[in-house]
Amino acid sequence: MEKLKENASISPAPVDLSGHEQIEIFGAREHNLKNIDTTIPRNKLVVITGISGSGKSSLAFDTIYAEGQRRYMESFSAYARAFIGDMERPDVDKINGLSPVISIEQKTTSRNPRSTVGTLTEIYDFLRLLYARAGIAYSYHTGKAMIRQSEDQIVEHIIQTFERKKLILLAPVVKGRKGHYRELFVQIRKMGFTKVRVDGVVKEMVPKMQVDRYKTHDIEIVIDRIIADDGDRFRITKSVQTALSHGNGVMMVRDEDGKVHHFSKYLMDPETGLSYDEPAPNNFSFNSPYGACPTCNGLGQVEEITRESVIADPNLSISRGGLAPLGEYRDIWIFKKLEAILKRYKKSLSTPIKDLPEEVVEVILYGDDVPVAVSSKKYPGTNWNTKFEGIIKFLEKQKSEGTEKTRKWIEDFMTVKTCPTCDGARLKKESLHFKIADTNISVLANMDIESLGDWFVGLEDRLTDKQNKIAPEILKEIRKRIGFLLDVGLDYLTLNRPLRTLSGGEAQRIRLATQIGTQLVGVLYIMDEPSIGLHQRDNEKLINALRDLRDIGNTIIVVEHDKDMMLASDHIIDIGPGAGRHGGTVVAAGTPEEFLEQNGVTAQYLKGTRNIDVPKERRKGNGNSIELKGAKGNNLKNVDLTLPLGQMICVTGVSGSGKSTLIHDTLFPILNHHFFRSKRAPLPYDSIDGLKNIDKVIEVDQSPIGRTPRSNPATYTGVFSDIRTLFTELPEAKIRGYKAGRFSFNVKGGRCETCEGAGMKLIEMDFLPNVHVPCETCKGKRYNRETLEVRFKGKSISDVLDMTVEQAVEFFEHQPKILRKIQTLNDVGLGYISLGQHATTLSGGEAQRVKLATELSKKDTGKTLYILDEPTTGLHFQDIQHLLDVLNRLVDKGNSVLIIEHNLDVIKVADHIIDLGPEGGEKGGTIVAEGTPEKVAKSKKSHTARFLKEELKA
Repeated sequence: MEKLKENASISPAPVDLSGHEQIEIFGAREHNLKNIDTTIPRNKLVVITGISGSGKSSLAFDTIYAEGQRRYMESFSAYARAFIGDMERPDVDKINGLSPVISIEQKTTSRNPRSTVGTLTEIYDFLRLLYARAGIAYSYHTGKAMIRQSEDQIVEHIIQTFERKKLILLAPVVKGRKGHYRELFVQIRKMGFTKVRVDGVVKEMVPKMQVDRYKTHDIEIVIDRIIADDGDRFRITKSVQTALSHGNGVMMVRDEDGKVHHFSKYLMDPETGLSYDEPAPNNFSFNSPYGACPTCNGLGQVEEITRESVIADPNLSISRGGLAPLGEYRDIWIFKKLEAILKRYKKSLSTPIKDLPEEVVEVILYGDDVPVAVSSKKYPGTNWNTKFEGIIKFLEKQKSEGTEKTRKWIEDFMTVKTCPTCDGARLKKESLHFKIADTNISVLANMDIESLGDWFVGLEDRLTDKQNKIAPEILKEIRKRIGFLLDVGLDYLTLNRPLRTLSGGEAQRIRLATQIGTQLVGVLYIMDEPSIGLHQRDNEKLINALRDLRDIGNTIIVVEHDKDMMLASDHIIDIGPGAGRHGGTVVAAGTPEEFLEQNGVTAQYLKGTRNIDVPKERRKGNGNSIELKGAKGNNLKNVDLTLPLGQMICVTGVSGSGKSTLIHDTLFPILNHHFFRSKRAPLPYDSIDGLKNIDKVIEVDQSPIGRTPRSNPATYTGVFSDIRTLFTELPEAKIRGYKAGRFSFNVKGGRCETCEGAGMKLIEMDFLPNVHVPCETCKGKRYNRETLEVRFKGKSISDVLDMTVEQAVEFFEHQPKILRKIQTLNDVGLGYISLGQHATTLSGGEAQRVKLATELSKKDTGKTLYILDEPTTGLHFQDIQHLLDVLNRLVDKGNSVLIIEHNLDVIKVADHIIDLGPEGGEKGGTIVAEGTPEKVAKSKKSHTARFLKEELKA
């Protein structure tokens, strides 16, 4: 699937590119672009910048990339396009000099838990090949190397080792399985054999022979009785061939002393007779049934219904709702059963669960074999005697057999745990016992890229001569790919890291490393903020990787706000001057030197004539704190974290140092469970103290606000509900009897039924691109005529959705409940978006700020902890200033704001910094510096300190 997506992004344009020194764009009008003409030099590193919402992505992705992709699709036959679908033509007059286009976006990260860094970069695929062809197998019973022998070697071994001894040759047909095997014995008799060995005892074959079907059996055919003598070699050879044939390549020899020896054409442990199949690459794939651990199906984790999730509160009794799946007492069958069980132990339903003996709790949760008598309602005086299967057993059964609704309900009681069979390694135990240089494939997949690179250094010296003949080409490919990942600053990732846990920037840089590996020439690459999630120290690596891609003959367009990236580029285009309808024009363009002379807003920030000011004094906080002790998840080294409350706190550190593990995967789940009974389990830690000092926690992450055009800022923030309520209060609505649902475009009643409230209709054009046209009935207004007749201050509900946030602030100035939510959208710099703007058209930065505004608009108590993950994603210097104003306002009210951030403009204005490191991956996971920015800047161990010192001087 990943390759399919990658291929779908490649868009060769069927244009003759000879003579074109630049890409020329004429009349671009996509989204908010105002008919712009611009030129982009070819084979250069070009940065498109501008404030959030100014039209950068509209130019780079919706115009240039969309046209390149469309031209590629046009090269297909009309018949093929009917199946693939056509690309819509972007709203642009003409583009000259366009190369084949590859888009490396942040949005392409897979949500599939089976997609990992190793599978995407293909390093794991080459490792599988290496282990299948050059791995040495070891027995998981004895730990000794397994051997394989040819027929001749087996015959030679029998004659040499058992010289002149009486032997019985056996062919195993059943190994450790239950059954009566009547048909098997009939079959063996038909083949002409007279004896079998059943569970170690040789028996004569008799008609209707069978064994106990409920016991586990080992059955071998007695092939021959021989004396190991060289003069009888012909007979021994024939018998060995027959034994191997019936035993599927495996045979046994029983000597005079009754001891059994094992032989195999395949891999086998000579002591125990354990044999493995011939290894193939899919034996080492956790996505294949041949290699995946059977317990977790190759995921490394299993979902379990735990005792803790079922027993909601041990202080409560069963009748008061102590068992979460049952709730409080009702006159139903299950409570009658529990009552009968408790009566047996002289307890009642009103006994607190903590006071019940452990054996009683075990019976309630897991059941027992003792029948429970429950009196029948239907037949008074009759008792039903049935066994009780236990609450957890019942839930597990319903999880696999119940309806979709039941399964969803049961998910609330499930927690994810490391698979007990493979211990998170994801593979079968046979696959984990193939080793190269005494290391199995799972150990390599769990190493960070830097350690993995070191392991491959000088590997040839640790391999056998045979392995060295097989491995050279595979090792060359692996080393090359590891080198590319190191070049883009991803040395801290592991091959087993799921793609869904990566930030947008990390996923983009993996794709960038993959593209560098393909060594394509004459391609136009378009990237969306590849520096997201990257520490300043690693920026240089990324810039060098992009320059390498440029130097082999490609054009690189980067949509970016990073200062270093802009100054290192060959050409900068600034889109603005404002956002939304106030933007969409080229305000400055040229080489970095020319750009700085044009003195636009972006240039002023680059030169330092405009700055985000460092506060004159740092807040001291309210004296309270939250203390998390002994955090040990992933790469954390027993970290003790102290969060001073009433301050703006920044968690910093190089990529992979453990910031997300500490905050998102340890601290936030603990707080979320404490305040909101969330089921997500935190990573391991010892203790937490100080929870009484806050009254709620709010996390604002980077996921989109909706994946359909029906989601919009008004619905997401909840302000649309208030607006609909306002409309129902109007006299006209009351006269007509309209309720709030009348003003919803998602339910029948008030919406236009022709377009079902979408405002537009999709016209399928068969061999031409599909076209969205405004609905002919409602003309794009989404509602029917009767609904639109209800007006507030002369505006219908549709007019309100079309308003920008700026206009809505003025319009609703006397509606405090509505104003509070809209005002926050305006405060975070989203005044230019319309209330009804489709969620799918919002950029990543805009979506995150909508979420932030939603949380900020809720009434705070002055004791709230806000957790934000890189809120500067997609923000221009000027937008960052808006964001900081809002966050400072929150902290000034007594709340605490905790930000994971790499942006120095945010870090330098924080009151308290917690810096993790010193490096990423295994070399990280400790707090190297903490305190005010001034204190952290003096640290000798911290990489952040070096860059922070420069910022504070400025």
